[in-house]
Amino acid sequence: MNGKAQATAGLRGAGWLPNLFPDDARVEIQSLTTADKAKVTGALYSRGNEKKVAFFMHPREFSLAFYAIPYLVKAGIACWAQGTRNAGNDIRLEHELALQDVAAGMNFLRSRGFDQLLCLGVSGGASLLSFYNQQAGLAPGSRLERTPAGRPTRLNDAVMPEVDAFMFVSPHPGQGKLLQNLIDPSVTDEGDPFSIDPALFPFAAENGYAPPPEGARYDDDFLGKYRAAQVARIGRIDGFARDCVAKRAEARRKVKKGTHTDLDAMVAAHQPIFNVWRTDADPRCFDIGLDPSDRRFGSLWGADPYASNFGAIGFGRVCTPESWLSTWSGLTSQAAFDLTGAAITQPVLMVEYTGDNSVFPSDLDGIFATIGSDKKSRVKVRGNHHGLPIVQGEPAGQEAACTAIIEWVEDVLGL
Repeated sequence: MNGKAQATAGLRGAGWLPNLFPDDARVEIQSLTTADKAKVTGALYSRGNEKKVAFFMHPREFSLAFYAIPYLVKAGIACWAQGTRNAGNDIRLEHELALQDVAAGMNFLRSRGFDQLLCLGVSGGASLLSFYNQQAGLAPGSRLERTPAGRPTRLNDAVMPEVDAFMFVSPHPGQGKLLQNLIDPSVTDEGDPFSIDPALFPFAAENGYAPPPEGARYDDDFLGKYRAAQVARIGRIDGFARDCVAKRAEARRKVKKGTHTDLDAMVAAHQPIFNVWRTDADPRCFDIGLDPSDRRFGSLWGADPYASNFGAIGFGRVCTPESWLSTWSGLTSQAAFDLTGAAITQPVLMVEYTGDNSVFPSDLDGIFATIGSDKKSRVKVRGNHHGLPIVQGEPAGQEAACTAIIEWVEDVLGL
């Protein structure tokens, strides 16, 4: 198999248009070993002899069929889709360790002779790659040595090539910051998904909720209490996670000393897994007068808040203490633009979808403000979070977004 057939066989994705690939396009699947000895996989789409390569990675997903790839390859920009050691399963995702996965891909691309590495950060991939850039810009010995739960990162042992430019598409402020805005603070008992403080329940009419077509109208008093209670709930889960980590660490110390009981040995080996229920309740999803945009009623997961907030879907629903503290806590995660954006001094393009129901205008304003580069620009394109049509029958925004990226690369970096 070669050419276009090789580059597109068996792949499916929203907006994926394999017919855009030139006939000489090809894909290479590579297995890589990180500096901390994990195995990761990546795919390089190219035509041969490209000088620029776009690096695409999401911390929780491995997308071989991201819609921008055919557009970029056709324009003469190779594309690298990087897999994570936790692809499809974020129960154990720690962002500091995911940086090792990024570094492995970056080193591979440098070894292939590309002159410029362009980071294509999409959704949660944006905050991951901003975090990578911050750490890559530090000298070995100055990088983070431990995750928020205390696990060694070994980042000081890694070669972390620096990046030449960034393209961010519908970027999140960080997975933890995202969840902090989404989490339902009316939960009163983490062990009971149906426990509710009526004064904080976002889907009660007396608090301002109404289904479409009217939609919710939350007042400032409710929103102030709601946002404060969200932070408080995050803090309570943080306390639980830290307690789990401390108990395990104490048991391990006893095992190391040889003063342990059988129970200590079990606790030392055990890694708790816990549920975080009701994580799809950002008031902006249901009161579209808040942070106004072109979006429609509902969240990233749909227009039924009971299905998405009480069901199995949603962000951060199953965690370990370590993954919670590193990825999903808005109070402890280090992979957030407000902590890492200032380190971005390279050229930046930020593409915003105007009907995004996951990232809102004030979030995007905040992200853009944190970026330290004096060569940064923004483009707005009509579409939802994934660039798909906001209203049935209208064109998707993906092609316009990809065109904007290619034109920006040509204007700022040269093709």
